[in-house]
Amino acid sequence: MAEEKIFADGFSFKRREGAPDFVVGRISVKVDDAISFLKSHQKGGWVNLNCNQSRSGNYYLELDTFVPKPKGGVDVAPNQAPVQESDLPF
Repeated sequence: MAEEKIFADGFSFKRREGAPDFVVGRISVKVDDAISFLKSHQKGGWVNLNCNQSRSGNYYLELDTFVPKPKGGVDVAPNQAPVQESDLPF
């Protein structure tokens, strides 16, 4: 059974059609809603969000709830590390 989606309250992503190639879109943040969402879903000071596209073509931000399976019986913390410079495309 699939896990229920948790939509990121206070965040909105819109693709910028007709913009230069390097511009993907815009994220708008409703501060009070976003802060409340972030505080209630943070783990180790981080909240991971996925930007997905709905069947209708609209974009939305969803809480990333992935937790890796334990290796050899030892609990493994979810990947909450910041993006490394080597991961950036520029």
